[in-house]
Amino acid sequence: MKKVLTVLVAAAMITVVGCGNKNDANNAAGGGNTAGGNAGAPKTETSAPKKANIGVAIYKFDDTFMTGVRNAISAAAGDKATVDIVDSQNSQPTQNDKVDLFITKKVNALAVNPVDRTAAGVIIDKAKAANIPVVFFNREPLADDMKKWDKVYYVGAKAEQSGTMEGQLIVDYFKAHPEADKNKDGTLQYVMLKGEPGHQDAELRTKFSVKAVEDSGMKVEKLAEDTAMWDRVKGQEKMAAFLASHGDKIEAVFANNDDMALGAIEALKAKGYFKDGKFMPVVGVDATAPAVKALEEGTLLGTVLNDAKNQGKATFNIANVLASGQTPNKDNAGYEITDGKYVWVPYKKITKENINDAK
Repeated sequence: MKKVLTVLVAAAMITVVGCGNKNDANNAAGGGNTAGGNAGAPKTETSAPKKANIGVAIYKFDDTFMTGVRNAISAAAGDKATVDIVDSQNSQPTQNDKVDLFITKKVNALAVNPVDRTAAGVIIDKAKAANIPVVFFNREPLADDMKKWDKVYYVGAKAEQSGTMEGQLIVDYFKAHPEADKNKDGTLQYVMLKGEPGHQDAELRTKFSVKAVEDSGMKVEKLAEDTAMWDRVKGQEKMAAFLASHGDKIEAVFANNDDMALGAIEALKAKGYFKDGKFMPVVGVDATAPAVKALEEGTLLGTVLNDAKNQGKATFNIANVLASGQTPNKDNAGYEITDGKYVWVPYKKITKENINDAK
């Protein structure tokens, strides 16, 4: 009897050990017991790729064109990445603080629309120290700063092209309307509303708009020039001052952007323009929604499409590629990259005749 009992105990122990080994092996393979206690099939856990976190700093939110760019950045990001867009309030120290905070949060990439293009070097140094790639947009850093690091890119448009197109719009108008030369002296008497002093777009648009008129064979005379800081209200104030000083001697108005052009139009309206056959050719840049409306109304002669949608999309695409650790190129970013660092989004002349291109 003892012999039989011993055999039975031994057999039971072997069975327990065997079951235990089976469960251990199953657990090691990723399996386990179900809620009901039965062994489950091995599980393969999958997780979605982690989204990049991109910090975006805009020079100021209440700029009409930059509102279009930041909306385009958000739209391009969609569910591909997380973008944190902040307002630098037109203050470089504020923007520097925002960039510092992004770096502290360890974002995967930075996209910066600098308040002061000459301050980009400081931001690049900070980004490089933290190994966070940076894409500047709309305000081009100095060439020497762009060379500081291979993970620095720029997205924008060639300002000289927009200036040239503004000048061509005026030339086309004067060729079609000889009566626009009020004093019949064969010289264009103009006033200029400039953007921010030192900003490359302001300087180049000013220079090349006038050059385009001269290149057409027309003579020019500058009656007045002043900065209105890209602002509509300031544009209206400066234009009112020009009219007070020069009155009907003014034959055309150049503005470095649409907001200033629209301000000039308001000042001109107050002096009786745009009714009863009294017209003043005013040109701007950006083709913003309010400018397109002015084109339809016949108060703005023309503008130059500064493609906010593609600038925003290209900025996000480049930043997102960099955030993934890749080097941007046309295939992975969707845009041609010049000199390994620059994405140039082309301008286009817009008048009432091709207004749908802007829309």
